[in-house]
Amino acid sequence: MVGMTLAVALARAGIRTVVLERGTMPSQLEASFDGRVSAIALGSKHIMEGIGAWQAMAPHAQPITDIRVSDGHTPVFLHYDHDEIGSEPFGYIVENRYIRYALQQAMKDMPSLMVLERNMVDSLESNEASLTLTLKDKSQLSCSLLVGADGKQSSVRSLAKIDATQWGYGQTAIVCTIEHTLPHHGLAQERFLPAGPFAVLPMTGNRSSLVWVEPDDRVQVYLDLPEDEFVQEIVERIGDYLGTISCSGQRFSYPLSLMHAKDYTAHRITLIGDAAHGIHPLAGQGVNLGFRDVGVLAELLIERFRLGLDLGGQDVLAHYQRWRMLDNVTMLAVTDNLNRIFGTSLLPVKMARILWLWTVGQIPPLKSFFMKHAMGLVGDLPDIVRKNI
Repeated sequence: MVGMTLAVALARAGIRTVVLERGTMPSQLEASFDGRVSAIALGSKHIMEGIGAWQAMAPHAQPITDIRVSDGHTPVFLHYDHDEIGSEPFGYIVENRYIRYALQQAMKDMPSLMVLERNMVDSLESNEASLTLTLKDKSQLSCSLLVGADGKQSSVRSLAKIDATQWGYGQTAIVCTIEHTLPHHGLAQERFLPAGPFAVLPMTGNRSSLVWVEPDDRVQVYLDLPEDEFVQEIVERIGDYLGTISCSGQRFSYPLSLMHAKDYTAHRITLIGDAAHGIHPLAGQGVNLGFRDVGVLAELLIERFRLGLDLGGQDVLAHYQRWRMLDNVTMLAVTDNLNRIFGTSLLPVKMARILWLWTVGQIPPLKSFFMKHAMGLVGDLPDIVRKNI
């Protein structure tokens, strides 16, 4: 999704762009392809509007108007209400397949954009002025810049010989969609349980997506439960505020890990999205970091293109890395530490967590800062994200 977003942004500006897709574009739209949703922060929505993809996405986007964060089953929770800082929602929950659909619609009839399916970079040769890529089908491409947007196990990162820091959390996220008889009213919940975070994310209609984190060795037990027992496990975790619930569609599972590239750039190569950084999903910010990568890189490249400058020059790549590194590393550290802090049952730590949740809720400027951060409107932002700020 991040790579397609960059491709559309660049091609709209007239930059000749080729997308190498290891699979096929139609397969990405099938319900069985992914199963996940993404929390599209308000800043990321601005990017989608700017590249012409939001219109096709909007009918499938559920506004997030309230966020509630709680520590287990304690009565103390942190509540964010979008009305406290403006009229717009914090963001939107959109199924990944509809994000891809909207991006594929935006790609149509773009003379500057080409998609090569079932293909990836096999090897590359470089000189001062360009890269020559040999693809899996043995064809070759010449380019001034190669962007790796191919996930945590990025082959582009490997070809560029960029090292990465990474470790597993020993946790797996169970992802499924539920239907319920009562409306969710746009409320997103994050409940930190001893086994891991449990998120209830509002979808269009009376539906919600669950991101249910458990230790690796317990996940298969839940995946194999009969339907009624699986639903009962969910009810024990979320209560009855959604009325009667049932599962809709299949259950998915995704092992969780941290990954951060030690550099985002090499000679005429740069990394964006999960190829550069992969974080714990507890804050729902992973894809938004990737979209901010896109906003920054697109702004820098389009400016150089209009000036007739080299798009793959080391100066522009170094500028991109400096601009994005702090935001990404900060979010990586925050999510990693939150997962560790909320994952312990030690009484002093538990009391400190409860005090922190209460304190943030009682200090309006601090609470406002965290709400704007959830909207993706904090920090050194590219112009396309800063729209309407």
